[in-house]
Amino acid sequence: MNNTSIDNNLLKQIFFIAVIIFLGVVLFSQLQTFLPAFLGAVTFYVLMRKRMFHLVEKKKWKAGAAAWVLMLLSFFVILVPVGLLGNILYSKISFVVAHSDELIDSLKIAAEKISDKIGYKLIDPNNMNKLANFLAQLLPKILGVTFDTLTQVASMYFILYFMLVNGRCMEKALYEYIPLKDNNVVRLATEMHTLIVSSAIGIPLIAFVQGIAGLIGYLIIGINEPWLWFVATTIAAIMPVVGAAVIYVPLTIMLLVQGHTGKGIIMAIWGFGVIGLIDNVFRLLVNKKLGDIHPLITIFGVIIGVQLFGFIGLIFGPILIALFLLLLRIYSSEFIVKKREIKP
Repeated sequence: MNNTSIDNNLLKQIFFIAVIIFLGVVLFSQLQTFLPAFLGAVTFYVLMRKRMFHLVEKKKWKAGAAAWVLMLLSFFVILVPVGLLGNILYSKISFVVAHSDELIDSLKIAAEKISDKIGYKLIDPNNMNKLANFLAQLLPKILGVTFDTLTQVASMYFILYFMLVNGRCMEKALYEYIPLKDNNVVRLATEMHTLIVSSAIGIPLIAFVQGIAGLIGYLIIGINEPWLWFVATTIAAIMPVVGAAVIYVPLTIMLLVQGHTGKGIIMAIWGFGVIGLIDNVFRLLVNKKLGDIHPLITIFGVIIGVQLFGFIGLIFGPILIALFLLLLRIYSSEFIVKKREIKP
């Protein structure tokens, strides 16, 4: 009789779990378009929650008013500067596309000069045709991405508003329904908070500092359009592995090809000696201050995250890998897996 009761309970659990998984898959497949917006809302919520609770619980503000104030501050402090940088880059890209024929002719001349010096043909004519086609399609793609980004930002703030207003209830529900021991729920929440803050603040901050270092160098050397190169350096610094080198290495080569040997040498020294050093040293300082994330987790996380989530994957890619490792440790703690002793 008891065995039958246990079997029935087990079957009920399996049935409900199957229904939950099925509904979860259906909902995710239909709402995955809004996944970047949701992840962005989670990021901003984690960054704002303390301020939100302070305004509502200490200052006695209404939750709706506090949420609107924090969202407006985040918009003007974070998104408006990013939009201005994007506008600078877009205006220059528009100019390049409008004068693409002149650009390709200049590249051909520069390639011929280098080929004469090294005795090797660098650029195939077919590649030049591909470049011309790419530039012709660039603006429509940028406009499409811009529209999609605006839609995602609007969706993000819509989700964020309800997260902020119902923050305590949401956290209480998560704490109650996550099927882990209390200490592991607290551990998961604490480490997730650290990971999100470290990625959301650390990665853009390091990129911005590298961009400023690059701007100083461009102004000293006398590079044309230093603010354009500043924007390009800041964006490139977010990229894994290559980082800002994808900007200052071609810039160095361009200066050398144009006959500005002194400027080219200074650019190379400044790039590898200052911008590159800032990446290594400042990253260590930021990681110690905000949260120690292994460089390999950051590199592979960014690569995976951008493919999965788009731009917000720069933040949630490393979090995804770190969360996977954290869940392995929590599993070990939950089910008391015996740790092996490693002999020296």
